[in-house]
Amino acid sequence: MLQILAWLVIFLMTVTVHEAAHGAVAFIRGDQTAKEMGRLTLNPLKHIDWFWTVLFPALLFISTGGRFVIGMAKPVPVNFSNLYRPKQDMILVGLAGPIANIVFAGLLMWVYRFTNFPLLLLGIYFNLGLAVFNLIPIPPLDGSRVLAGILPRPLDRKYLMLEPFGFLIVLALYFTGILYAWVIPGVNLLADALGIPRLSLG
Repeated sequence: MLQILAWLVIFLMTVTVHEAAHGAVAFIRGDQTAKEMGRLTLNPLKHIDWFWTVLFPALLFISTGGRFVIGMAKPVPVNFSNLYRPKQDMILVGLAGPIANIVFAGLLMWVYRFTNFPLLLLGIYFNLGLAVFNLIPIPPLDGSRVLAGILPRPLDRKYLMLEPFGFLIVLALYFTGILYAWVIPGVNLLADALGIPRLSLG
């Protein structure tokens, strides 16, 4: 029971830090949408999404026998037109979440080396997995914000119109195995950089 509670805390902290980072960078770069909607907070209840935070990670947990799980919170609303430099700042906002998770993984790794608490290692993989997963260029994932910041207008707006279908595309990637082909090598690349064992689902 204690392990379940500890994992729940790590899970909620991970997705909350991710979304709060997006909101914070957007706020710094001129958009107050997240703040006005109460999303510029570390309160996890403000960020929970039933598909991304509950159903999707549960699906991965069950299908891998508890060996791998990723999930995310409800995307923080950002009005990119309010940013000081919309195209460039969109990239910064998009990268803020994954970078926050990599930093958090580093913090968990530091604690893990002192405690050897196995659950912390799972938390490290979860943070790295969330960072890599979100860099997939499928709206509303963070990689799509980076790509949209690079694409010329009006192609960027047409590309972001895929957002309502994003969760269906992600499910298709999951069922075809392409999702793991992207995430696992990315996690292992970061794991090598942090000096922790590689993740294997075999």
